This record gives sequence, C-alpha cells and structure tokens, in this order.
Amino acid sequence: EVQLVESGGGLVQAGGSLRLSCTTSGFTFDDYGIAWFRQAPGKEREGVSFIRSRDGTSYYADSVKARFTISSDNAKNTVYLQMNSLKPEDTAVYYCATDRWTGWATPRMLSRTSPLNRKYDYWGQGTQVTVSS
Repeated sequence: EVQLVESGGGLVQAGGSLRLSCTTSGFTFDDYGIAWFRQAPGKEREGVSFIRSRDGTSYYADSVKARFTISSDNAKNTVYLQMNSLKPEDTAVYYCATDRWTGWATPRMLSRTSPLNRKYDYWGQGTQVTVSS
C-alpha cells in the first residue's frame, strides 16, 4: 500500500524557515516522482515543487523559486521541502503526492505535462504551515 506522511509544518514568522518532510512507503522510491502541493483557504490547490530522485529532475512554481528547495534521501525514502524567506501568502496546508507515471516519463514528457499541474494517484494527509506577518 502506497503511503505518504507529511510532517514539519507549524507556525513561523515572516522571513523564517521551515523544512517539510514527506516520508513514503509501499513502493520503490526511485520509480516514482514526488510533488508538493499546497492549498490555502478559499483557494485552489497549487503545485509547489517536484523531484524525481533517480535523475534529479526537479520543478518549482514561480512563486517559490529561489526560496524553496526540494531534495530527497533515498536511504530514508523521504522527500524534503526546505522553505526559506517565508511570506504570509505561503500559509496553506501542504501535501505531497506521487504516481508511477512521473517515475518513468522522459524529461520531455514531464516538461510537456508539468508535474505541478498533474492529478496524482496518491496523496498524504497534509501538514499546516502558517506564516504570521
């Protein structure tokens, strides 16, 4: 059974940092890509970042580029999202998601479909991030 568990959320002041973790189980980590999404109250879910550990392919939303960094630890089957220079508009529930297609797709296929706009098969329960001004 594919499982994803997010952790690391919390309350932080603007300008601060948090590191989110997405711990996975039930599948071969290298065979899947992992994405982070977020959803603020009253807003649509937004793709934030993506990583595929086997070749290092990564994507970032424009709104988080240069502030957020995605990474993976294959030994721990875990993906991290380091969030720096946080802003109040980063406040949201953050989810990680995965599916098999993003694991085998070529880089060209990924770029055409954008992993940040994809409807994934498996989702975690989410972790709340609140940034105070």
